[in-house]
Amino acid sequence: MALLLLLSLAAALLLFYLGFVRRRTGTSRIAFQRREPGRAGDSSHQPPRDAWGPRLSGFSLRLFVHVTNTAFGQFCVMPLLLRVNNFTLMHYLDIHEDPTFIPEVAAEGRKEKPETKNTSEILKQLIETRSHPDNTGFSFKGIQDYLNCYRTGELTPVQVAKNIISSLEDCEKSSPPLRAIVQWDRAQIQRMAEASTTRYRNKCPLSLLDGIPVCLKEEIKVVPYHFRVGTAYLGTEPETEDATVTRKLREAGAIIIGVSNMHELGTGTTGCNPNRFHGTARNPYNPQHFTGGSSSGSAAAVAAGLCPLAFGSDGSGSVRIPASFCGVVGLKGTFGLISCHGCLPLSYSTVSLGPICTSVTDAAIAYSILAEPDPLYPYGLKQPKPSLSEVLTPDLKGLKLGVNWTFFKACDAEILAVCQKAVEHLQALGASVVDVPLPEMEEVRVAHLICILSEMRDFLQPDFNTHFQQMNLETRLILALASQFTALDYIKANRQRTRSMSFLREIFANVNCILTPATACTAPRIDDSDLLMGNGDLLTTIRAIRYMQLGNFTGIPGLVVPVGYTATGLPISFQVMAKWWDEAVLFRVGLKLEQFRDTTRKPAIYYDVLA
Repeated sequence: MALLLLLSLAAALLLFYLGFVRRRTGTSRIAFQRREPGRAGDSSHQPPRDAWGPRLSGFSLRLFVHVTNTAFGQFCVMPLLLRVNNFTLMHYLDIHEDPTFIPEVAAEGRKEKPETKNTSEILKQLIETRSHPDNTGFSFKGIQDYLNCYRTGELTPVQVAKNIISSLEDCEKSSPPLRAIVQWDRAQIQRMAEASTTRYRNKCPLSLLDGIPVCLKEEIKVVPYHFRVGTAYLGTEPETEDATVTRKLREAGAIIIGVSNMHELGTGTTGCNPNRFHGTARNPYNPQHFTGGSSSGSAAAVAAGLCPLAFGSDGSGSVRIPASFCGVVGLKGTFGLISCHGCLPLSYSTVSLGPICTSVTDAAIAYSILAEPDPLYPYGLKQPKPSLSEVLTPDLKGLKLGVNWTFFKACDAEILAVCQKAVEHLQALGASVVDVPLPEMEEVRVAHLICILSEMRDFLQPDFNTHFQQMNLETRLILALASQFTALDYIKANRQRTRSMSFLREIFANVNCILTPATACTAPRIDDSDLLMGNGDLLTTIRAIRYMQLGNFTGIPGLVVPVGYTATGLPISFQVMAKWWDEAVLFRVGLKLEQFRDTTRKPAIYYDVLA
């Protein structure tokens, strides 16, 4: 006990010293700032700040988590950690705007001309274009590849299901195990495949997703699987009611191959989950690296070829980060676009559901089928009908793409080099690139964290009291951090949301999209101790979510598309963000980004279930 107290005191002194040094060097903002409504500060000219925090795993993580959940930790260590990382920023701001607690935005009236082709015709043309790629070599098997096999009779859904079941069995036996799909049932897969095969035999498929293998993150209810949400204590009985997105996938004829792994309770960005039901999902491009989180298994399943389409939830980039780290496409739609009914409401103001898939075309297919108001979900009830207007254009002439270069360059050198060339590629296709301000991004960084962590702590308070010992160490650490935020912090953060949404309205009046790298770093490496106890790495978390937070905080949509690889073969991705309900322009730009990458590298772990 004496040793523990000494180590705790040493940790506190170290944090105090670092906080003192940062204040002396001017890197901690402590001046009281009064804001005028609708006026931007000067933070758009400052590079975003990295967090400070040691990478913890094994005994050091266990010790630190114990300290932070003591009275000493709550009153001394955690306040200092918040101070060092500028998480107390809201204390020093006087914001006049009324708070926006939900980033729900009414759809504007359509100003464009009526579409000459309906959505189904556009999707058909997209699929035909995708079926004849210009490049040779490896390519992921997408929805169109499955449809071609089914329509020609080369394969049936039953035969594909047999291959998937064999692949799932192999995944569990491999060393290390992939741990992408954590619950699956042979009989369930076969039953859905048989029904789909009958429909194709009778030439009456239900939709473009009929017979398409899909998986859903364990945060989404799927009958008859356990609704564990990445924990060892939830979902003790099989689920009896589907989430809305699950029901719609069944109605579309999709084959649900199981539920996918996730970071426990969505509290992290790596996908590291050491509990007994899950284990850590491995990155198919390099199994010694993380997939990203929290929709870790969904991205791993798509990149490994187990299915061309998966679904996750995105509150801090939890769809887009794993898609980026695993070299596939990820879409976070406008807040409210896809119903979250039947998902665990960990953060009601930041989370959107979205697809992870092999191509932008596949994302557009998922969008066209699942984007619909749901009477059981209060947000998005007034959304417009899905539109793919002007997606099929030979170039990008007429589009204005906004870039804030200070923000854009705040990433690893290898990522920056590739993403800058991707911007040049879009310019060569006729788009104009415009410098845009991104005001108060430091405030956005802090305010988003306050909102999502406060809402998660509120929802998980009973679990924290009852199942504390069953939670992963990292989850306990995150919830200890979340407990530091006050009602004043939360309200000020939502006042900042009002400001940030106002700034975006002004920006999108002048440009069609905002361009950024997808993440500031590539998939981090897994240490052996991570697999036993998890890890805590605040710096990596902040760098992973850097370009994600704006979309979650304000509700605008974002699409990530793989554009290259590092020297060691890890994927690099690019992000396009647009105004609320303008997913169509994301697909238009995303289709052109897919042309930028001249080759697609085959993942180290890959199953060709159409072979």
